[in-house]
Amino acid sequence: MAYNRYFEDEKMENLDPNNIKRVLAYLKPYKYRVALSLFLMAMAAFADLLGPYLTKIAIDNYILAGDYRGLTIISLIFMGLLAVNGFAVRFRVLIMSKVGHQVVRNIRQDLFQHIQNLSFSYFDSIPAGKIIVRVMNNVNSLQNLLENGLINIITDTFRFLAILLIMLNLNLRLTLISITVMPILIFLIFLLKKKIRIGWRRVQKKRSNMNAYIHESLTGMKITQAFVREEKNSNIFKDLQNDYVSNWMKTVMMSHGIFPIVLLINTASVIIMYLVGIRDLNAGLVTIGTLVALLQYIWRLWQPIINISNFYNQVLVANSAAERIFDVLDTDPDIVDLPEAKVMPEIDGKVEFKNVSFSYEEDGEIILKDMNFEVQPGETIAFVGATGAGKSTIINLMTRFYDIDKGDILIDDIDIQGVKIASLRKQIGVMMQDTFIFSGSIADNIRYGNLEATREDIEEAAKMVYADSFIREMENGYDTEVNERGSRLSVGQRQLISFARTILSDPKILILDEATSSIDTQTEILIQKATQAVLKGRTSFVIAHRLSTIRNADRIMVLEAGEIIETGSHEELMARQGHYHDLYMAQYNRVI
Repeated sequence: MAYNRYFEDEKMENLDPNNIKRVLAYLKPYKYRVALSLFLMAMAAFADLLGPYLTKIAIDNYILAGDYRGLTIISLIFMGLLAVNGFAVRFRVLIMSKVGHQVVRNIRQDLFQHIQNLSFSYFDSIPAGKIIVRVMNNVNSLQNLLENGLINIITDTFRFLAILLIMLNLNLRLTLISITVMPILIFLIFLLKKKIRIGWRRVQKKRSNMNAYIHESLTGMKITQAFVREEKNSNIFKDLQNDYVSNWMKTVMMSHGIFPIVLLINTASVIIMYLVGIRDLNAGLVTIGTLVALLQYIWRLWQPIINISNFYNQVLVANSAAERIFDVLDTDPDIVDLPEAKVMPEIDGKVEFKNVSFSYEEDGEIILKDMNFEVQPGETIAFVGATGAGKSTIINLMTRFYDIDKGDILIDDIDIQGVKIASLRKQIGVMMQDTFIFSGSIADNIRYGNLEATREDIEEAAKMVYADSFIREMENGYDTEVNERGSRLSVGQRQLISFARTILSDPKILILDEATSSIDTQTEILIQKATQAVLKGRTSFVIAHRLSTIRNADRIMVLEAGEIIETGSHEELMARQGHYHDLYMAQYNRVI
């Protein structure tokens, strides 16, 4: 899968109208509250629609007749209807606001949960900023549709039909004449709908690009300032913003262009009714009360149409957002448990690679080529080689962060493809080269992989990697809060905490990927002594560019272009005077 960069629009399939149906399916648990909202809206609509009819009765039956008592009664009824309308609308808003927030919460939770289960290959292909947009902005875009749009479209549809029937009942001729302009509106809406839909899709893509660049810039802020790139980056962001604003303005102008069209057509229909109505009034074909009521109803007739046209815009915006949400939810993880997968039993630590080949992309460069090796329980294996030789790839395949293209990987003679992923990874401890510290306390970071660990366990793990002393010197010791990515800690301190976290998980197989790359020599010597005890009884894999740190490994495997070209102990490889010997001597001479 090709990587989608911040300045590249994401490619989407054709917009699926079923996306909205899938969003509305989230309303099912709240169907009774939605039904109550519909009932309240029906009450409000009924109260509102009786107003013009009461006006007709008041004019024709009481005002012209001078019946003040009847007029007073009608007025009190009218006031009561206004109160019912206000009450119903207020409580409908409260109910649907809560429902809308709960549905948005559920969609966002499903999205976040699914993202955590996606394979590494997915994150290799999409910038984190674009994923964040889908979890936050795109989900938020659905809220207005859920809170107002759905209920309004149902009530406005019935409201429109009810008004039309009342008008036809009051005066068939005037009603039919006044709505002759409606086909013009329908034609214009269908003419614009495709352009508006495409426009909102483009806006979502531009917003995603902008957010991806913000995330990338914040993550690399130290590098930006170190290389004085602030002005250049500001110009890049300015271009992204201009691109977003330009597309947003074009789409908004098209979307809101419907409203003045509706207003003009509405005004035209009212003018037609005035002109024809006054003539009919003079001819005695209509009463004053009926004409006044019809004029009030004609304004109300167009309000649902305006609302429905606005709702159509909401649907287009929501559908565009839903498309991106379900694009994630419909993405299947590459690495999944097979239907017949079993729980991995407690392992001893035997590891075997049989004719393993792998490439990160289909038909891409082959990273490992027919690799074969066997490791006995308790052995410590070191991988050595240039960058890109395949050292970290071996680790990624052993933990099933990626799946092999061909061959077999066995642990205790069990094919790891046939066991549940979680049961495999729980028994393998990995300290990655790129250490990550989460926001929270230092104790929480060390406990991250073993939530049942006690405070004594945490402190013991920290002591084993010689992190205890610097932790206790901090203002709150183990309870000291650290920032996202551990920005207030040195690189070496972050690695020590990460090392303690790995040890605390008590793995049967321990993997150290450049675990001491950023630790000073003095601390590294102490850690080497401590890890001898930790490695004892565990199968361990160590990746290190600093060759002095792996002299005590049981076996050292030298990799080149995805193949093992040498293997043996430090002494054996030095005596052989091959590739490892040259690497070690070159590094040793540089140190001297």
